[in-house]
This record gives sequence, C-alpha cells and structure tokens, in this order.
Amino acid sequence: MQPFPFSAIVGQDEMKQAMILTAIDASIGGVLVFGDRGTGKSTAVRALAALLPPIKAVKGCPINSAKAKNVPDWAQVSAKRAQDMPTPVVDLPLGATEDRVTGALDIEKALTKGEKAFQPGLLARANRGYLYIDEVNLLEDHIVDLLLDVAQSGENVVEREGLSIRHPARFVLVGSGNPEEGELRPQLLDRFGLSVEVASPKEVETRVEVIKRRDAFENDNAAFMLRWQAEDAAIRDRILKARKALTKLKTSEKTLIDVAELCLALGSDGLRGELTLLKAARAYAAWRDDTALTRAHVREVAPMALRHRLRRDPLDEAGSGTRVARTVEEVLG
Repeated sequence: MQPFPFSAIVGQDEMKQAMILTAIDASIGGVLVFGDRGTGKSTAVRALAALLPPIKAVKGCPINSAKAKNVPDWAQVSAKRAQDMPTPVVDLPLGATEDRVTGALDIEKALTKGEKAFQPGLLARANRGYLYIDEVNLLEDHIVDLLLDVAQSGENVVEREGLSIRHPARFVLVGSGNPEEGELRPQLLDRFGLSVEVASPKEVETRVEVIKRRDAFENDNAAFMLRWQAEDAAIRDRILKARKALTKLKTSEKTLIDVAELCLALGSDGLRGELTLLKAARAYAAWRDDTALTRAHVREVAPMALRHRLRRDPLDEAGSGTRVARTVEEVLG
C-alpha cells in the first residue's frame, strides 16, 4: 500500500512546512519533531518522500549512486544502469547496533567463501534520501556520536575488522520524540536545522476529519488516493519550482542584518543559527514564489529555525517558541 498522501494530513501545518523547506533545500539540516504520540510524525515523513519525484540511481547500488562512475568497487555491481527509484526513507531503530548502522564485515561470505566483503548498513541505504529516528531522544550515546560524525562530513567511514571503507552518506535527518521521556544531547540537537512542536488536535471537528480520512485510506484506498493525487502533484511541482528559484533569489544586506541581530538577541551559540535561519527563509521565499528575501520571510521561519538553539533561562517560564516569537517582535517589529 502506498503511503498516506501528504496533502491529506489534517492540520500540523508547521510540521508540514518544515518538511517542505528541507525538501526544497536539503542543506537546511533536517527536522526535529517533538510532541504527542499518534500525531502523524512518521506518516508525514513517508508521505513527503513518496510525493517527491523519483531519483535516478544505478540498479543494485547499495548507496543509490546516480552515476555508474560513483558506484563503489566493494558493491560488486555488474550492470551499471541507472533507473528511477523512490526517494529512500530508512528507519533507524533504537536498538540498532553500530554494525547495523554503519555496515560491517559480511560474516556469511567470510565463513563460506573466505572473502573479506563489506555489508553496507542503514547509512548507505539512506544516502540521497531520509533517515528517520523515532524516539530520537532515547538513542544510545555511541550511535549519537556516529550520526554527529556523518552529519558533519556527509561520509560514512568504517575502519575495523580489516576493512577500510568510505562511502557518501548524505540524507535529511528527521527525528521525533516525546520531550517528557528525556532530553536530546545538545550536540545532536544543534545538528537539526529545524524544530517543530506538534500536539493532538483539541477541536472535535478536526479529530473527526482525521478519523474520516484515515478510515477512507484504509477501506477505500484507490478512491482516496485518487482524491488527493492532484493536490500532492501540485505540492511536488511547487517544490521543484522552488528548488530552481533558490539560486536566483536576491538577499539584501538589510535582511542579513535582521538575521544576525535576531540570533544575537536570542543568545544562540555559534553561527549555525544564522546560517540555518537564512537557508530556511530563502527556501520559504522560493516556496512562496517571491523573487527577493525579506523580513517577512525571516519572521515566518524564525521559530522553527531557532527554538531549539536557545540557552535555558531558569527565570523565564515561557516555552522556547514563545521566547522566539517575543524576541522577533522586539527585534523585527
């Protein structure tokens, strides 16, 4: 069965907007979604990946190489012919071992054939796609360290058991979790470009609409998918158009000053906040089909780009989103 249509997801507008922005510009750095269980977090990831156009990848290549020359020698792919494949979405389960994530020696080949062969892991499969981690705040520290290294370099390096393997591992990282079950390590938190908070809808009408659409998806799938096909196609076309528009977008010195002043006022560490805010605002402007980046675009994406980068203030009981909104009003008017 195909994933649930992206356009059919009820509400959760900020989450959907954040995922669209990372589809326009993958260098934004992924999305962290915190909130209640059963609010459509994993559904949205799979729906967006299914909505995107297929990628060109060499058949049988474990790292989804676009061209035959990029297929690694250890892959042992004979017929190096590119074909269309869906944008990959790979789940990283909490209990995954380091070998499962990075890849390791192929024990079966080593025992039966005496060959020292590499068995690729989840990072290889996720290349050029999405890596999704549910309950990311419960991830074991050594796996977090691995992800930090790969997120920084865009490359997976395996140096053990007599193997010396390097391969591209560039993906959009999407993590979800419940903040009541534990906090995320600051180093990993900082690697997520955008952060959004989701909650179960409070209105009866909204909850009823969610039930209706899910029921139709499960019991009258063909008709339901047909009903939302055109709207998903419209979103896909806007994303593709926005990707092309990014390079032509004009950014004034005044807008850059707005970005820097806002991050200074919030006390965000380092310059990653400014860079992410700028990229997200550009992607939003391109999505809106605007030709120049303005203060309005910065205002719109500031909460999702900055709320997870704030230092804790024990004297301020307001949530991080509220603090960002308040500072945006003070700095940008």
